Amino acid sequence: MVSRLHVAVVDDDESVRESLPDLLRELGYEAKPFASAEAFLASGCVPHTRCLILDVAMPGMTGPELHRELLLQGHVIPVIFITALTGKSLPPALLGRGAVACLTKPFSEQDLQEALAAALPGT
Repeated sequence: MVSRLHVAVVDDDESVRESLPDLLRELGYEAKPFASAEAFLASGCVPHTRCLILDVAMPGMTGPELHRELLLQGHVIPVIFITALTGKSLPPALLGRGAVACLTKPFSEQDLQEALAAALPGT
């Protein structure tokens, strides 16, 4: 039996936490949702996570702050940022800090698959 890659979804929007993991499971990934960056850090899932789908703007620790904290702790996890914020400077800034992709909500299944392929080559 082939083990499925773990993808964590961190988003304060409940509808995203319900729908996105279902789609990821349909695409063959093991998906676990978290309501906050702090919940993800406290979960014990960090070492097992192979890709992180991370909302940019959340109460408390933001997505970019979580990404920075993970790097400081030595966890190099491919990050796909998702955001409802608009602005042409946001995606290049996030990509410049090491993110694999930055998708604007709502995004298509095709866009997600392309971002996952970039984050997890060979899967």
